[in-house]
Amino acid sequence: MVLQATDVGEWDAIADKRRNDLLVYLALSHFGHRPKFKDLSPSVQANIKALFGSYQQACTAADLMLMTLARTEMIEQRCRQSPIGQQRPNSLWVHVSALDQLDPLLRLYEGCASRTIGRPEEATVVKFHVQKPQITYLAFPEFDKEPHPMMETSMAIGLRDRHVCYRDYDPDNQTLLHQKDQTLVPDYSNYAKFAKLSQQEQKWGLLNDVKAIFDRRGWEQCLSTHGAELR
Repeated sequence: MVLQATDVGEWDAIADKRRNDLLVYLALSHFGHRPKFKDLSPSVQANIKALFGSYQQACTAADLMLMTLARTEMIEQRCRQSPIGQQRPNSLWVHVSALDQLDPLLRLYEGCASRTIGRPEEATVVKFHVQKPQITYLAFPEFDKEPHPMMETSMAIGLRDRHVCYRDYDPDNQTLLHQKDQTLVPDYSNYAKFAKLSQQEQKWGLLNDVKAIFDRRGWEQCLSTHGAELR
């Protein structure tokens, strides 16, 4: 009766999301102590039975998903097909607030880094590398306040050898983030305002030469050349 009165497609979408949430959860639990079925809440137990048939089948599917991360070409494909995030030549940049809405394989990819090493509290944007197994956490302290926030620090994690590299950026000429709306999802606060600014800058030709406006000095020179200023 419920299916007759509602859109079946919506229920399928809900089931898919719940299935993916469970797979990511069970795959990441592999890094610690995976709970026994009886220790799960009744609602989670019901979901597992309905969506996978049994807890064993769910765990097997989660482990297979975890093994898929070893295929770099698969990660690259998911990054390139992602409707969320800012596409760059060798990476995908996603704001931390949008991680839960990514493709489940990318969520698991980032989860491996955050579970084994830890995600820095100051991390604002996650950089998914597409040509090597690496996640980099980027800190933009003034992300919400500055139209083009400056990168303060970064922490790169190699997922193959778990090598960690920290970097502080030149405070006098920091790297800038342009079109920050592309790293977000539309329900983020002030998203419309950020997107409008990016559209105006694109129309004025301020973003045509990405390399030239990579840092603050280059950006200020670009603004001066075009007779523009930010208010």
